[in-house]
Amino acid sequence: MTALWVGIDLGTQSTKVSIVDDEGSVAASASLPLVSHRDGERHEQDPAEWITQAGAALASAVGSLAANSVNRIAGVSICATSGTVTTVDTVGHPRSPGIMYDDARAGALGREANDADPQRWARLGYRIQPTWALPKIAWLARNGLLTEDRWVAHQSDVLAAAMVGTRVASDWSHSLKSGYDLGELEWPVGALTTLGIDPAKLPQVVAPGTELGQSDVRWAELTGLPAGTPIFAGMTDGCAAQLGAATLGLGDWHTVIGTTMVLKGVTDRIIIDDAGAVYSHRAPHDGLWFPGGASSVGAGAITAALPSIDLAGVSTRLSALGDRLPTIPSSYPLVGTGERFPVIRPDARGFVTIAGVDHSLEAAAKLLDPDSLIASIMLGIACVERLSFDMMARSGAAIDGTLSSSGGGSKNEWWTQLRADLLGRSITIPRSAEGSIGMAILAAWAGTSGAALPETASRMSIVGSVIEPRSENSAQWNDRYDEFVAELISKEWIAA
Repeated sequence: MTALWVGIDLGTQSTKVSIVDDEGSVAASASLPLVSHRDGERHEQDPAEWITQAGAALASAVGSLAANSVNRIAGVSICATSGTVTTVDTVGHPRSPGIMYDDARAGALGREANDADPQRWARLGYRIQPTWALPKIAWLARNGLLTEDRWVAHQSDVLAAAMVGTRVASDWSHSLKSGYDLGELEWPVGALTTLGIDPAKLPQVVAPGTELGQSDVRWAELTGLPAGTPIFAGMTDGCAAQLGAATLGLGDWHTVIGTTMVLKGVTDRIIIDDAGAVYSHRAPHDGLWFPGGASSVGAGAITAALPSIDLAGVSTRLSALGDRLPTIPSSYPLVGTGERFPVIRPDARGFVTIAGVDHSLEAAAKLLDPDSLIASIMLGIACVERLSFDMMARSGAAIDGTLSSSGGGSKNEWWTQLRADLLGRSITIPRSAEGSIGMAILAAWAGTSGAALPETASRMSIVGSVIEPRSENSAQWNDRYDEFVAELISKEWIAA
């Protein structure tokens, strides 16, 4: 009887729980929705719902196990969205709304945050972006929300605290966008003080895989998770997907096509690009780094334009486009305003170019048939992915390893084939590479004495399919990519 490991993914639209054995077989899983509240540049969620929905999903998953299997659960790890913060009280209970990863209310403080310690940020290879957590924490401080009995917590910290029963440390992955120095492993006290943030209001930071505490009796009563189960520090959702795909060798890369697009790879050093769009997570093992970035494009653009679309099921219809493909409009499908990777343009607005004229997604939906609009969005995202790889290569990163992909977008066969053709490389699709699987893998590594992370991930990650590029389409897609790049140059989003 092998051990069972629990991974929990707190996403944007849902929370998912996976219970996985040592060989990567999923013993149980469950998912429940999360509700967002958007108002202009603000995007909030209720942190109490992170706890209740994750708890209910965990109860469902644990409840579906055979009675003699529950006690095999040996550890839990949690991933969440990168840059989402809230405030908590002394026992870790949330005391204010969750300010989500793309909330731009503190955007005006981004410049101050960069100016607070520019040499440090340059050494780390990035610039603090307007929607990162550090400007939001400054906003919390200036609006009187970091009072004597309140502390900063990341999204994953809130759930871990609920499971343990007290405020917990954070991990260095979720803390990156809050300004934590992953090179020196310290909070930038001078920068925080300059921004009006009391460093004591920030959590202690530990390495991913560190035991944060053990689940308490109350959580056992709510969910069925055995009391005393170790809760291990996790990583952000993008890193979790990378772990789930076992993309951990030097030069390997993983793309998540979810609501947004996240690209991460493996290098032996921090990657520095001139624009500051790339940021490097510190890997949990072997002194390696996970450089990458998160774009604001993604499958969310499709569901925003066509809310009832079956993303996986539309693949057959798109295959019938055939000879119409060369006429599919170019696009940069942003839902809101602003782009953060592979270009930093806070003022960027999405476009679909029809007959030489740029239109918003909403306007394009009225001018194009649904399949042409979907194909245009998918082509645009594939071009953004290729532009991201070009940037990484120019910045000195090796990109010639295995490329894997996960997320809802990877379930559309037509889209994945288009991406393989346009990138000119094979794409491996793991059978299950959700963030929850990656966190189960991290928990298994952390909870098994003497385990090596790459070997643990390779054992527990199961390949579903490999999509090979078709050489007969390369010229056509190279031409479309060149048109896309020329359009961005004309808009001065990128340099010639």
